[in-house]
Amino acid sequence: MSESKQLDANQKLAVLRHSVSHIMAQAVVKLFPGTKTAIGPSIENGFYYDFFLPKGAGSHAITADDLPAIEAEMKNLIDSRQDFVKATVSRKDALERFTGEQFKSELINELPENEEISIYENRNADGSTMWADLCRGPHVANTREINSAAFKLQSIAGAYWRGDENRPMLTRIYGTAWETPKDLKAHLAFLEEIEKRDHRRLGKELDLYSMHEEAGAGLIYWHPNGGRMRVAIEDFWRQEHYRGGYEIVFTPHIGKSWIWETSGHLGFYKENMYSPMQIDKQDYYIRPMNCPFHLMIYKTKGRSYRDLPLRWAELGTVYRYERSGVLHGLLRVRGFTQDDAHIICTPEQMESEIREVIRFSLSIWKTFGFKEIKAYLATKPKESVGEQSRWDAALENLRKAIEAEGLAYEMDEGGGAFYGPKIDLKIKDALGREWQTTTIQFDFNEPERFDMTFVDSDGQHKRPYMIHRALFGSLERFFGVLIEHFCGAFPVWIAPEQIAVIPVSEIFNDYAKKTAAELKAKDLRVTAELSDERMNAKIRNCQTRKIPYMLVVGQREMDEGTVSIRLRDGRQLPAMKVSDFAAYAVEKAESRSQEL
Repeated sequence: MSESKQLDANQKLAVLRHSVSHIMAQAVVKLFPGTKTAIGPSIENGFYYDFFLPKGAGSHAITADDLPAIEAEMKNLIDSRQDFVKATVSRKDALERFTGEQFKSELINELPENEEISIYENRNADGSTMWADLCRGPHVANTREINSAAFKLQSIAGAYWRGDENRPMLTRIYGTAWETPKDLKAHLAFLEEIEKRDHRRLGKELDLYSMHEEAGAGLIYWHPNGGRMRVAIEDFWRQEHYRGGYEIVFTPHIGKSWIWETSGHLGFYKENMYSPMQIDKQDYYIRPMNCPFHLMIYKTKGRSYRDLPLRWAELGTVYRYERSGVLHGLLRVRGFTQDDAHIICTPEQMESEIREVIRFSLSIWKTFGFKEIKAYLATKPKESVGEQSRWDAALENLRKAIEAEGLAYEMDEGGGAFYGPKIDLKIKDALGREWQTTTIQFDFNEPERFDMTFVDSDGQHKRPYMIHRALFGSLERFFGVLIEHFCGAFPVWIAPEQIAVIPVSEIFNDYAKKTAAELKAKDLRVTAELSDERMNAKIRNCQTRKIPYMLVVGQREMDEGTVSIRLRDGRQLPAMKVSDFAAYAVEKAESRSQEL
């Protein structure tokens, strides 16, 4: 009987993919003799396997051109109806079985001394073993359970053994596998849509930002178009924070080692911090976080319960060392602007403050058009600081706040930081992908370390509670999510170019310039398209730039003081007086409408 019979749908799919990864490894070893195998797990939507290829004369580096041949051999192996048979052996037998396979031997030697080791053999109908792999399983019973038309090899990448850049570089082959060809086709169509929305490609096409490895990896250069969007987002962010009772602060980008020792970052986070710089013979570090600086402001004077809560926010640029292998466009960078806030309150204010943060976050996300939002409540990890009673009270307040706001949530057991429990809010984009965004994080660590106090109504000095809150997480990452969510066709209020005025011919350039000036006077972002290109070419160009409104002007429009209005999706609006269109566009921008 198949080991996957009693599993749920997701587990069965994982077993199927893991089995296909073994078939792929069997095919690679057959086609490329001398190849050493590492590991080959199932992953979300697919699988991979890592290989160490032979070097020297006659060796062959696997490239994308080899994938069709590997796929063909995999289909042959599947069609041969091999059984997956589990065998348990001793460590000694396992080491003998995998003699010459250094990666398997390393894994075997790390297992407990007396533990039986499982090996999965791929056997033909006559019982002969065609291939074997070190594996816990489970697997399908026979390759007949794999549809040879429902898998595809997708890409090749380099991967260090066990993620250690000091270990051998392996060749990783990624693939996907499904139960039916229909499922595979749907998944590949989904991947095509993801590719179409890739923020790295659209960022270049729309001239939003760039990155320059020669000047420093993981650092973002915002172009004028991206800058316009960022200003629109930041202005909205500041406006809403002031309305929400926050004050905005600005703090330094570097600090002496003392502040990072006091905060605990040098003890807990040093590997993600950049090396110190010497200033006046003392070590200064560029900041990876904003919070210690906010606490320094708090301590500039005595605080009373009457002063609390304090809500301080900052768009603070921070720098964190990320390994080059994990950098990914705007989504994983080394320098980013965190939309940080810190709420300092009394224990009695905790629940109401958390509820207010949740309400505030939900209103922001809905303004950007995100409607599917889910909370994850992260509990105490094994290693933590702070009294258990504080953890219990904080967790209960977080739970009550989520439930009071009617927000769907899941528990994330042990997922809290060492210094407090937290709520993570995740949004779903237009493709249904979930993105980590808002974090509401309790902190029992820094108030103690910085000896923060307030005078309570009974005249006693007490320790305040502190809540970290990042709304977008970082502007860079959020910008990447926005690009992919809207596929570059942004709502009017954040579109870098809102309006293009296109003259039918050059004799109407002056009217186009006059129209553009009138619209700019209303603080709309407008360009007059005055190049020598033909009108239709200009329209196509503006559609490629995903400009919401294209105003075509010719003799009739000049005579009547109007504009003909084309939308980027090809629809047309009735002709309007320039002043009427200006009012229309301003209303769409100021209301932050998702509609054109």
